[in-house]
Amino acid sequence: MSHITRRRFLEDSILATAAAAAASSSLPAAADDTSTPSANSKITAAIIGCGIRGKQHARELARFADCDIAYVCDPDTARTAEVAALLAEQKRPAPKAVQDMRAILDDKSVDAVFIATCNHWHALAAIWAMQAGKDAYVEKPVSHNVDEGRRIVQVARKTQRICQGGTQNRSNAALAAAVEYMRQGKLGEVKLARSIVYGRRGSIGGPGTCDIPASVDYNLWAGPAPKGPLSRSQFHYDWHWVWDTGNGELGNNNIHSLDICRWGLGLAGLGRRVLSYGGRFGYIDAGQTPNTQVCVFDFGDKTIVSETRGLKTDPFHPNYKGGWIFFGTEGIISGTSLFDLKGNLVRTFEGKTESHFANFLKAVRSRKREDLNAEIIEGHQSTALCHVGNISWRLGRPASTADVRGQLTGLKVHDDVLETFERTARHLGENGVDLAQTKLTLGPVLELDSERESFVKHPAADALLTRDYRKPFVVPAASEV
Repeated sequence: MSHITRRRFLEDSILATAAAAAASSSLPAAADDTSTPSANSKITAAIIGCGIRGKQHARELARFADCDIAYVCDPDTARTAEVAALLAEQKRPAPKAVQDMRAILDDKSVDAVFIATCNHWHALAAIWAMQAGKDAYVEKPVSHNVDEGRRIVQVARKTQRICQGGTQNRSNAALAAAVEYMRQGKLGEVKLARSIVYGRRGSIGGPGTCDIPASVDYNLWAGPAPKGPLSRSQFHYDWHWVWDTGNGELGNNNIHSLDICRWGLGLAGLGRRVLSYGGRFGYIDAGQTPNTQVCVFDFGDKTIVSETRGLKTDPFHPNYKGGWIFFGTEGIISGTSLFDLKGNLVRTFEGKTESHFANFLKAVRSRKREDLNAEIIEGHQSTALCHVGNISWRLGRPASTADVRGQLTGLKVHDDVLETFERTARHLGENGVDLAQTKLTLGPVLELDSERESFVKHPAADALLTRDYRKPFVVPAASEV
């Protein structure tokens, strides 16, 4: 039995147990403490972006009597009406509904904003808010590109505002205990972490004509992005799969488990090299981002392998849909469970999970950014991994399976990268994709200057670290912060 096959057999037994342990010990995502403080300690907040995630923000914040939701904002008036109605159902006072966030930023009574806009607005909304004297909770991915993510961090430091990224797993106490276990060296040398996100994504239709809803101010919706004609059939949500506004599934969902991998391995920065391969398979539509993508992040003595599937697929394991796995010389951590090298469950980490929103509000009061579980620098660096992975793929070329194997072998990193490719190729074959006829897109191996957050001698890759902004919705340059 080969080393890879033995490890895969071991994974099978581990993941079944990890899934069962997680199900039996799951903890509530929200804190139970909603006690009312004195009136003068209430925080006046605004929710910017009233889609799926914005509604979740409203539900969470409505639980806290010490937080007044004064505004809801979205370029789509139908969406602000929905969130206002949701808050009314929660017995909260009716907020002001506005389309332009600048009305909120001009109101000095607002202490903090919760940003749940489309990705292309995340950075500028956070920057404008902090420059206006507000604290900011910004959803993942915290930026649309690497450069503007760094700008959020710089503005937070200059203005001394509290800024939290929306990677809420950082507030999971059981997971924090698992990370601390690794920090203490008890898992031994940990050289590999895997990020696994499988989720069916069908065709978004088109390319064709997208009618902009009458309730939408398209100029405000587009903001920093080009204000051009849309070719997708559905206005909302499917912006995720278009480069001008979204970052694909890597930036949409894989950011969560990638953040945990980086957290667990104790990694800062972008690493030394990145490679991505994959494609948009199974249909032709208006989408531009890959629905099948693997990224290899080379940090020298440590490797992160992220895997995204959007076509019909079995789960990674029958009892384990996806998430993160750490492989150490003394054991393995999957989810929040610890296993020995034979696959026997040793323990399941425990702890009382804190509401990520409550954690932010606590730091707003204390004025200590170290109180944050996901301070903006962490959100920026994990988001930036998604961006550099996507940049490799966007600069890729059609390649045969032999080409991909050769490129992966040349990386000289953990052998899991080859095993992951073989599974990916089988998965595509099961979906009727003939890789001899429909080529994979193989990105270049991009060398990274982690300190500068740029690429080494690759102008085409560097050009994708930022974007052209549409005035007046311009993220300031470093010299202007």
